[in-house]
Amino acid sequence: MGDRGEDEDLQMAIRMSMQRATPETKRSKPQDAAAGAVSESPEDSPESKTRRRELMAAAAEKRIAAAVRVLPSSLPTGKKSGELGRREELRLKSVNLSKELSAEEANQLFAMVFGNEVSKGILAQWSNQGIRFSSDPVTSMGLVQHEGGPCGVLAAIQAFVLKHIIFFSDELKDVSCMPQKGPGASFKSLSVPSYNFSALTEGVKVRALVRSMGEILFSCGSNRRALIATLSIPENDIRCFEGISEDEVITKSLQGLSIESAMDLQKVLRVETCTSQMTALQRLEANLPFFQSRMGALLFLISALLSRGLDLVQSDRDDPSLPLVTAPFGHASQEIVNLLLCGEAVPNVFDGRMDLGGGMFLKGISRDVEVGFLTLLESLNFCKVGQHLKSPKWPIWVVGSESHYTVLFALDPSVQSENELEGRETQIRKAFDAQDQSGGGGFISVEGFHQVLRETDIKFPPEKLEHLCSAGFIVWSEFWQVILDLDKSLGGLKDSSGLMGKKVFDLYHFNGIAKSDLNGSQVNSAGETPLQRPRLTKLRVSVPPRWTPEEFMADVKVSSAPSASDSAGKDNEVSKPEPSQHAPLVDCIRTRWARATCSWFGDPPSIV
Repeated sequence: MGDRGEDEDLQMAIRMSMQRATPETKRSKPQDAAAGAVSESPEDSPESKTRRRELMAAAAEKRIAAAVRVLPSSLPTGKKSGELGRREELRLKSVNLSKELSAEEANQLFAMVFGNEVSKGILAQWSNQGIRFSSDPVTSMGLVQHEGGPCGVLAAIQAFVLKHIIFFSDELKDVSCMPQKGPGASFKSLSVPSYNFSALTEGVKVRALVRSMGEILFSCGSNRRALIATLSIPENDIRCFEGISEDEVITKSLQGLSIESAMDLQKVLRVETCTSQMTALQRLEANLPFFQSRMGALLFLISALLSRGLDLVQSDRDDPSLPLVTAPFGHASQEIVNLLLCGEAVPNVFDGRMDLGGGMFLKGISRDVEVGFLTLLESLNFCKVGQHLKSPKWPIWVVGSESHYTVLFALDPSVQSENELEGRETQIRKAFDAQDQSGGGGFISVEGFHQVLRETDIKFPPEKLEHLCSAGFIVWSEFWQVILDLDKSLGGLKDSSGLMGKKVFDLYHFNGIAKSDLNGSQVNSAGETPLQRPRLTKLRVSVPPRWTPEEFMADVKVSSAPSASDSAGKDNEVSKPEPSQHAPLVDCIRTRWARATCSWFGDPPSIV
């Protein structure tokens, strides 16, 4: 019965796809959306337009798949013929599967990404960054960034690539193993104690990259579709560049290409829609040379935006009038990073929505995510990252600084496992944050405070309750200090047993930047500025027991480093905090693991 209904839907979709597309109603400007909402019919909503396009794309996929099955028999065989077949395949990519954007779509897309007054420098940054792996064996699992700006796109892809390489390596070894329930649907190993990234083959890395891109795009498309943006290669170029690789054909065809306007983008951009994940992975692999070219990062960003739908992207945002690529340095906005991490272009990192009153609210992260996000700005009290991004499914985080995005990850998922008291802390913090309407300022109203106490079953003695409420609002730091000193029988976290041992684990940090040292602080004997290469740093992280702040600070002042013999075999015992090294990355780590201490060998990890 279900198959019959699906066939009927497909037949209807085929009829729709064979008809001439009906003109779309003119899109309202963001500020006019509210005025036009009353008169807009359901058929004209962004969701209904998206669904119609999905049906048409599904029909097109089926017709094309039937045609492609006939194609190999029409091509000659042999080595020379194989080269001809590859060039013919390259030509067919743009002929059979893709379409142009309309002038209206191109204008909307270009203005959304770059705004109306973008500099040539920013456009050059985003037009000269491919998605390619490092050639250095030590960092061979990492994507290299040569230009400032697109690091937010590369870091998000990198996080998913690491997810597949570390936690789904068995699937990547088998070329024929395609995910049946979506990329990364199953997990075969609970712990990976070590990993030799230099041993990765090109095939494994490519499959990890393709699956990562497909997973991100389908997430943007609400797990119903993925739109893949590629470039139009003139047929003359394909025929002229005989005897060279597909990568070289694309590289030579892009020589002299400059993207300075929506019209420039419309001339070369081609888009194809995939409504099955299997098809999307096949098309991404076939078009990978486009994403490895100097236009790769921009093409993937465009693919994500189109997969989400331009109208839906604008509705995700708090201020759709601002460009997604920020001036004056061309950095990827938080909206871009959030789109790639969670499928929605929301501008904030807290959980859910923040009600500002009067029908106004700010949008944050609405659901759990596969890989997360940490930021230096939280350690500076500029924002508050919610639990969705702070505690993702896999121990991998994009790390944001004021000007750059890097990636932090662990090989063992248990680094995020919580003991009983850690789980209790998470419960209390989540209830507190739900009442915090200060934008992450860390204080709530007395009414909200009583709601927190009810939800978490905390029973304060009357004198402590009166003291906390005396100011008319409750600050998290003061509330937390009282919780630490409140007995567990009353809902607190006081642990008189002293059995809360510290946690010790390893984290890894990858910075993919590869460029000259712009500050010129180091110059070699020949007067040349050295090249900054992609770097992978291993950090030893120690999270001390949950003492009260006074006890912790007192022990920090008087404690000395324990010897190896003293600390051996005592992981489950309470021990004093160890001396640590410091870098801005440590401040980011402490937003996830409070009071964590870190150490490493060599130069400190850099998040810029």
